[in-house]
Amino acid sequence: MFLSGLDDIDRRLVELLIHNARMSYSDLGQAVGLSRVAVKARVRALEERGVIEEYTTIVNPQKISGAVSCYFELEVEPAQFSAVVDTLRASDTVTQIYQVSGRNKLHVHAVAAGQGELEDFLDRVIHRLPGVASLSCNIILSRIKDIKGLRL
Repeated sequence: MFLSGLDDIDRRLVELLIHNARMSYSDLGQAVGLSRVAVKARVRALEERGVIEEYTTIVNPQKISGAVSCYFELEVEPAQFSAVVDTLRASDTVTQIYQVSGRNKLHVHAVAAGQGELEDFLDRVIHRLPGVASLSCNIILSRIKDIKGLRL
């Protein structure tokens, strides 16, 4: 994938950090042929430009006993769209919210500690959302392919 504004070295640094965000500046420098100081300056510039937004630990909920990961598709009346988004954003169970094409649709990912917590989330949050015209819930059974970050 081509991203304007990134030279080959920046692109390679981003690729390496996507693969392992814990790489040291020395190891990054060795991989791209620059000094540790030069790599640190380039990474800092990528952060300041917003190309790199954050470094995080990704937990696989399927590796945690009993955790339930699911996706919701919601169609929301336009007048209630902001209220629904605000409510979902405030929930600790919700991990991602995407507005997708179609009639005011939201794609929402949630992770619950177990079946009981998922049912509580449905009763306490999802079923009380105003203006929901349609709703579907799909429980994730297994990860087959899951790429983190942007492929360059």
